[in-house]
Amino acid sequence: MAELKDILYKVSLTSTFGNMNVEVSNIAFDSRLVKNGFLFVAVKGSTSDGHEFIDKAVANGAAVIVCETLPATINEKITYITVKDSAQSLGIIAANFFGSPSQKLKLVGVTGTNGKTTTATLLYQLFGSLGHRCGLLSTVVNKIVDKDVLATHTTPDPIQLNALLKQMLEAGCTHVFMEVSSHAVDQERIAGLHFTGAIFTNITHDHLDYHKTFDNYIRAKKKFFDELSSSAFALVNADDKRGMVMLQNTKARKQSFGLKKMVDFKGKIITNSIEGLELEVNNKIVWFKLIGDFNAYNLLGVYGAAVLLGEDSDEVLRHLSNLQGAPGRFELVMPGSKVIAIVDYAHTPDALKNVLDTIAQFRTGNEQVITVVGCGGNRDKTKRPLMASIACRMSDKVVLTSDNPRDEEPIEIIREMQTGVMPSEARKTLVMADREEAIKTACMMAKERDIILIAGKGHENYQEIKGIKHPFDDKEVVTRMLKLIVN
Repeated sequence: MAELKDILYKVSLTSTFGNMNVEVSNIAFDSRLVKNGFLFVAVKGSTSDGHEFIDKAVANGAAVIVCETLPATINEKITYITVKDSAQSLGIIAANFFGSPSQKLKLVGVTGTNGKTTTATLLYQLFGSLGHRCGLLSTVVNKIVDKDVLATHTTPDPIQLNALLKQMLEAGCTHVFMEVSSHAVDQERIAGLHFTGAIFTNITHDHLDYHKTFDNYIRAKKKFFDELSSSAFALVNADDKRGMVMLQNTKARKQSFGLKKMVDFKGKIITNSIEGLELEVNNKIVWFKLIGDFNAYNLLGVYGAAVLLGEDSDEVLRHLSNLQGAPGRFELVMPGSKVIAIVDYAHTPDALKNVLDTIAQFRTGNEQVITVVGCGGNRDKTKRPLMASIACRMSDKVVLTSDNPRDEEPIEIIREMQTGVMPSEARKTLVMADREEAIKTACMMAKERDIILIAGKGHENYQEIKGIKHPFDDKEVVTRMLKLIVN
């Protein structure tokens, strides 16, 4: 229970109707979840408008309604509060209701197109290794110290988010590392949170199905930095041309990392192989288990954030050198097998290019690179031909297949991908809509020392088809096939 006046702290009210001295038992923005004594926030979403369900919330027992526009019929027993922005108000109300847990934690947000999961996961692993109790909010999993909590979105809704942060605080966590998606910023899911720091990894072509234009996508990322407090740090990849753009209006302490420019946290790749990376980090040479240029950037971002959080730089490098990456991020399957198989979450043109660039750096030229790739349904269609073009240009053989087709027909998605395939590359391209058969075919085509890349789904253990999530795991399928090849 909480006093209404307490959970409205810092909410911009435009009007109030009814008794303001009431206690609220819980909060919700889904009318179906409302019970007696609840505060219901009517949020205008992308597919529905919560204002249409105010009467349902009242019928279910709501004591307080927060909305942008009053309903036509007012119930005199109910308290109505109007606000300028319901979504933003929900975030602030949720933070207040759960006791503003983010203010009592060192909360670091990671945003960018690629590298969010690896960066957040490495920070969680690093700080745990350094002796801290930590929380993780990521695409793959949410963790409260060593307890796993199922992740359904990259960034949860404000109520789930603050509830999780409160649980982390109660579990003794001092640090929490979370992915911050552009959707979450745009939809005000992080409103009301206090961030100790923010990291920008990079920005490339993605989510235009939602943001419509690349400029909108950039602005969503930038808004996260614009709203940081002066006590926070803002750490950006200066080698990305939008990195310094993120810092333009922020009040936070401005810091940078990179491989090419004059930065606060400077790296230089000495060795890049299938075994790992040898980096010079601020004039200290360290061997890391992660692979590829893109992971050099992830490691620099993690190193910089740890130092900014007050950790000893030598200890950070020592512990960081022992860590593995996130599941499904350039993950080697059955290392030492006759065939090298890599599972990666790459589902954008730039991410796919980065992975194939990395493979090109350690291949000898005597082996084939066989890429299995698809594109998700009901998502940005403009990247489909680009993904196929990159796969064909940088691979010896390509199997175009399904990813998460959702409500679209897999073969139609593949046809759109094929528009990016040059006539000269068509002979090395196969079409196999069944993803399991596509992976099996790639394995059967592979000879000793060949490299198979299975891109797009990474850690996911399902395939979404017509609203149903069917069990499916790229790593499990390729492992099963490699065992047959080895035997």
